[in-house]
Amino acid sequence: MAVLGQGAAAGKPALLVKVVMAGESCVGKTSIVRRYTEPGAAASSSSYLATIGIDFKVKLITLNDTRVKLQIWDTAGQERFHTLSTSYFRGAQGFVLVYDITNMDSFQGITSWMKDIHEKAGDEVDVVLLGNKCDKESERVVPKRKGEKLAWEHGIPFFETSAKDNVNIEDAFSVLTKEILEKKSHVLYDLDVVELNESKKRTCCAF
Repeated sequence: MAVLGQGAAAGKPALLVKVVMAGESCVGKTSIVRRYTEPGAAASSSSYLATIGIDFKVKLITLNDTRVKLQIWDTAGQERFHTLSTSYFRGAQGFVLVYDITNMDSFQGITSWMKDIHEKAGDEVDVVLLGNKCDKESERVVPKRKGEKLAWEHGIPFFETSAKDNVNIEDAFSVLTKEILEKKSHVLYDLDVVELNESKKRTCCAF
């Protein structure tokens, strides 16, 4: 993946892409987001409290000479927040659907989350399935082949990841973003961008 601001893409407005994290509570969604958006940050899968309600991070990337502003929404997995979480599904172009390889219930819940995604966001959105916490191999209860089979049934990419050891996090988001960019007609330009080399300054009337 290229560094933001290099090459021909530097002067173009970024494409705005809404990505939503989905899955049961405590599968590591927040750790994955932190690992991806805050390079070098400690992202132990057990270092964060469960997300309460909703949170989001922004990451600017350049992919195949296209500038992309990823708006990554981190939803709560607890049942009491389910209605709130799924309300943020509308308008999303991509989903990162996560289960915990050490928790069979979180894997079995994936089918229900897929149903929610299709009901709230439609059938055209792109989804990537992640089996997280692959650093805990000794505690594994969900075989990798089960994740691969489920992803194949839904026609979506699959990765086993570790937020703690930074395994396949970058690759998963790259693959998802590439698939979204193939449907550019569904992606808007982010016009609220101020270039670092911009000579003009905004006035009070420019907002």
